Amino acid sequence: MPAAGPVAVAAGAAGPKPAPAPAVGISPELYPSEDDLPYEEEILREPFKLKGWWRYLVARATAPFAKRAIIYERAVKALPGSYKLWHAYLRERLDHARPHPIDHPAYSSLNNTFERALATMHKMPRIWVLYLTSLLDQRLLTRSRRSFDRALRALPVTQHDRIWPLYLRLASLPACPVETSFRVFRRYLQFDPSHAEDFINFLISANRWQEAADRLASVLNDDGFRSVKGKTRHQLWLELCEILTKHADEVAGLKVDAILRGGIRKFTDEVGKLWTSLADYYVRRGLFEKARDVFEEGVSSVVTVKEFSVVFEAYTQFEQSMLAAKLEAAEEDADEDEDEGGRKNGMDKLSKKFLEGFWLNAEDDTDLRLARFERLLDRRPELLSSVLLRQNPHNVEEWHRRVKLFEKDPARQVATYVEAVKTVDPMKAVGKPHTLWVAFAKMYEKHNRLDSAEDIFKRATQVNYKAVDHLASIWCEWAEMELRHNNFDKAIELMRQATAEPSVEVKRRAAAEGNEPVQMKVHKSLKLWSFYVDLEESLGTLESTRAVYERILDLRIATPQIILNYAYLLEEHKYFEDAFKVYERGVKIFKYPHVKSIWVTYLSKFVKRYQRSKIERARELFHEAVQQAPPTEKKVLYLQWAKFEEDYGLAKRAMNVYDEAVRAVPNSERMSMYEIYIARAAELFGVPRTRQIYEQAIESGLPDKDVLTMCMRFAELERSLGEIDRSRAIYVHASNYADPNTHSDFWKKWNDFEIQHGNEDTFREMLRIKRTVAASRSQTHFILPEYLMQRDQRLNLDEAVDTLTRAGVPQDEMAALERQLAPEPSTTPAAVPSTATASANRMMNFVSAGVEAQAESSRQQVGNNEDIELPDESDDEEADVQIAERSVPAAVFGELGKRAAENREESSSAQENEQLGALERIKRRRQ
Repeated sequence: MPAAGPVAVAAGAAGPKPAPAPAVGISPELYPSEDDLPYEEEILREPFKLKGWWRYLVARATAPFAKRAIIYERAVKALPGSYKLWHAYLRERLDHARPHPIDHPAYSSLNNTFERALATMHKMPRIWVLYLTSLLDQRLLTRSRRSFDRALRALPVTQHDRIWPLYLRLASLPACPVETSFRVFRRYLQFDPSHAEDFINFLISANRWQEAADRLASVLNDDGFRSVKGKTRHQLWLELCEILTKHADEVAGLKVDAILRGGIRKFTDEVGKLWTSLADYYVRRGLFEKARDVFEEGVSSVVTVKEFSVVFEAYTQFEQSMLAAKLEAAEEDADEDEDEGGRKNGMDKLSKKFLEGFWLNAEDDTDLRLARFERLLDRRPELLSSVLLRQNPHNVEEWHRRVKLFEKDPARQVATYVEAVKTVDPMKAVGKPHTLWVAFAKMYEKHNRLDSAEDIFKRATQVNYKAVDHLASIWCEWAEMELRHNNFDKAIELMRQATAEPSVEVKRRAAAEGNEPVQMKVHKSLKLWSFYVDLEESLGTLESTRAVYERILDLRIATPQIILNYAYLLEEHKYFEDAFKVYERGVKIFKYPHVKSIWVTYLSKFVKRYQRSKIERARELFHEAVQQAPPTEKKVLYLQWAKFEEDYGLAKRAMNVYDEAVRAVPNSERMSMYEIYIARAAELFGVPRTRQIYEQAIESGLPDKDVLTMCMRFAELERSLGEIDRSRAIYVHASNYADPNTHSDFWKKWNDFEIQHGNEDTFREMLRIKRTVAASRSQTHFILPEYLMQRDQRLNLDEAVDTLTRAGVPQDEMAALERQLAPEPSTTPAAVPSTATASANRMMNFVSAGVEAQAESSRQQVGNNEDIELPDESDDEEADVQIAERSVPAAVFGELGKRAAENREESSSAQENEQLGALERIKRRRQ
């Protein structure tokens, strides 16, 4: 039927005759139309060229599927080896059949088309993939399996990786028989053995436990196996253990015990789970005693607390479940006995009568199981201690804790101590291994077994410890035990034995062996000698004690404290010169900072002993001490030296010592040293002597903060002595170190000083210096216009006037005249105070500095053009002003007082006519 189309087209094209009528049963739409004639002619001319057929199909892309199917059939018949035609035809067939149910005839036509295509396209994997995917969607299992087999036979092995995923999909379908899936997976493993895990997962899902266990065992035995899913061998072991334990009755042919124990030996991580799995295996097999043995072995072999917790928890649950099962069985047996009543025959009664009382015949072992459960809980601390000791058998503290677990069982304690001293290696011990021997001996001492305790100590002294101090502690503990039992002579003899130097032969033998034991070095142990010398001081004689001290010094193991103790012992027995010789040996042996205590004690004892009798020797000792001392340690020695000079020497030498001290001590202590120096100089030589010390301190390079403090104290001293000018000069010098923003107390003190002792010029000078210092210390400077600078000057003058007014300075006539001339229309001029009042109020400690005589008798006012003519009486009034002064003793100043008096007499005549008030100068400055 499909070939009739081209014949009809050719007949129509031969002449103008009309086309014959279509055959019955075929739709006219399926026949070629007028538009198809060019394509039909082309394929008639060249029926075996793909180009014409493909152009025909592209031109009829919107035609119904039935018509396109006819074209495809004609094309593949003409070109049966064209992959492009078959692939496009099958894709359209698939798209056409997909909307229909799987039992629709379209699917059978599709499958038929695939079979016809594979007759020539059997080497094309994409055709097979399309066909097999369609069969899987149709759930045609048998046909699919056979088609998969055909595909694997038809395609080369290099292309099987395209088929096997679909084949495994078929094997994983729920409707696929297990045997079929099993065989498919086995065949797949022959193709790719690395996917054994997929097969194992399938076997587990299919409950084929035997095969799953066998496969897992074979995988674990294969050292070259690598999991494609990223599982470790430990995880695979755990899966195998789970299968073997949970399905013990269904798995045969495998040595479960050997497999699990092999995993425990091979995998140290999570071995607790493997132990519980092995025990669970025997529990499921009904071998409860064997399971208990496995649990005991597990808690006795794990090495971590985590694994121990896992095994012990499973063990307790096992014992608890066994006890509960026994109680439940006993209740059921009791109920059955009540139901049976007297149905038991005479033989049972007779056997029960004869065997009654025998514990082996008792069926009810509930008490035994309960006792076993309680015993297990009580053993937990002991088992946990064993785990920690398996982690590190040389942990001394853990051995001590283990001994404490058996406080009520001395036999177990002795066994534990014996095991501990045999196990612990002193060279590897964590802690102090000698404490095990000491505790072992003290336990025997506690039970009044002194002979056994002495044997323990004797064996302990023969152990080669890591440190000499450990062996020395053994000897000291042994001697202390003898002292507790009043064996004083034996204790001293033990110390002599311990401190005895080994012979030359013993040393030579130890050197030949290459590893010198601590027994060769214990005779130089300071701890041992300190204990020995304490025993001699308490129980021996002076000669024996001195011999021990001398031996310590000869061995060069003495400490500063031993030197002090030796000297103190000699002083107690009135051997002062010998004590000082010991001090001398001590200061030669030790260096700073250890020798500090020896020097201080030596000097104090020497001064206390000889006082004035050996001053030169004491001075030599002090000089040697300060020469050896570093700068940080010299202060104490200098103060001690200066105190000695003050008490027994010369005050002048004491001042020299202080002067030397302030140069020798470090900068951090220099200020305090100067304070002490000044205080002692003032007490010994008077206050004026401190001036040069103050000057020296200010110029010595102290920190700015200390220099400022020293200047303020120096200025206060000069003020108290009446030297106002000197005090002001000191304030001026100190201003270089005082920032107005941070040292406000200094400027306040200077301000109060100028108010009390200064005048307007000095006060203005103080303000100028303050501004200068503030500007020099500020980070930003501004260039101000001239009118702003003049305004600032007027503001400063106003500030000075206000300050003098608050200080109590009265307003004179010039001030009243100034207020009259001021441009204040709303105010009236104030009254002029009386001359008497002004004179009375001027009697203050305000010293006028004087001003230069002005050439002009008057100045013009800025706000008024009238000339102001000063009255003649003003000079007389100024001349009558009396300055209140405080008298200072001439003895304080010495020659300075005489020179000051002469200067005042020479300048008094010149100042009488030039002295003016502060407000007068302010008024003239404003003009």
